[in-house]
Amino acid sequence: MKFDPSKKVLVIGRAGMDIYPEPPGTKISDVQNFSAHLGGSAANTCVALSLHNIATDLVTCISDDAIGEFIFKKLNYYNIGTRHCLKIDKSHQTQLAVVETILENNQSILYRNNACDLKLDNSVIEGINFQDYGAVFYSGTALSSDPSRSAVFLASEKAEQAQIPQIIDLDYRPYNWESDEVKSNVYQKIMNKVDIIIGNDLEFNIADNSQNGFLLAENIIKAKPSIIIYKMGENGSKILTSEEPPRNFGIFSVTAIKPTGAGDAFNGGFVSSLIKGKNIDQSVKIGSASAAIVVTKVGCSSAMPTFSEVESFISNNEMSEI
Repeated sequence: MKFDPSKKVLVIGRAGMDIYPEPPGTKISDVQNFSAHLGGSAANTCVALSLHNIATDLVTCISDDAIGEFIFKKLNYYNIGTRHCLKIDKSHQTQLAVVETILENNQSILYRNNACDLKLDNSVIEGINFQDYGAVFYSGTALSSDPSRSAVFLASEKAEQAQIPQIIDLDYRPYNWESDEVKSNVYQKIMNKVDIIIGNDLEFNIADNSQNGFLLAENIIKAKPSIIIYKMGENGSKILTSEEPPRNFGIFSVTAIKPTGAGDAFNGGFVSSLIKGKNIDQSVKIGSASAAIVVTKVGCSSAMPTFSEVESFISNNEMSEI
């Protein structure tokens, strides 16, 4: 697995609008005012990579309406490439999420009726020259239904032909999946194709359709050389590679104001560090620091730290030992 840092990362998944009650700490039921932010796991990951000085192109479908225009303006603001973002009829809706900046009993309410990002189809993938990219990153929600599911697998075939690294954040969300059996089969199929898998213990359990997702992770490592980030929340993470036994990593302890955004921030810090040639240990530390910073701020995309912020944070904070 070799990254080309001179090339962009292609990111496939959803973009949306996140709406936060203001001021921070306000419950949705009590809100008087909101602030609007770019959202969606793939778009958030693009922002995180961009702020770590890694250029990206986003692949998604966005509704041809005022909310879609908001999304495009925000993507342009963060210097995220949009040439593979397809505008589609506004009868297919861009995701909206109403999210509280509250740590305990946090409410995050998603509106994804007829979600336009799941209308991504093979024609968009066929129009991409994969040789232009140094890696492909998938957000797992794009696998939850067709035609988006088929488009992801076509992208995986083309990335394999181009011999470029493939990364997936399992990003499991229960909506749109037609059955547990399909969900398990689809996840296992893509996990056996990619080079880096990022997910939490719940997501690996779901992919295995059991309560023994860690065994699935171990079996994948045996079958194909890869890197697996097995996240366990406040208990840190385990890193699996084909070269050595699983290793435990801790977390950075911070005073969080919300639980959301950490995963996308980790993706940006971790993947950008690997692309820059840092080793796995260094990359996990940078990803973990990025995640710790995001949960101390309002928003997800707008809370993503720059690389210099992460460096300063690491120099002033210790990662816990597990």
